[in-house]
Amino acid sequence: MINRYIRAIAGTFILISLLLAVYVNINWLWFTGFVGVNLLQSSFTKWCLMENILKKLGVKDEGKDCCA
Repeated sequence: MINRYIRAIAGTFILISLLLAVYVNINWLWFTGFVGVNLLQSSFTKWCLMENILKKLGVKDEGKDCCA
């Protein structure tokens, strides 16, 4: 579940920053790059700040709440 939220949030951030770059200021593309760099570094380090934030907000990891 948490991975689904992370992907949805990242995709939303990218789309919003692209719209802001087109209609407000081109410098919003820096935010798009920031999101992309965070996604790339999390694939190597297996650490994601958004995952920590979501866990503190009470979102459960899908692998841990299964009835085995």
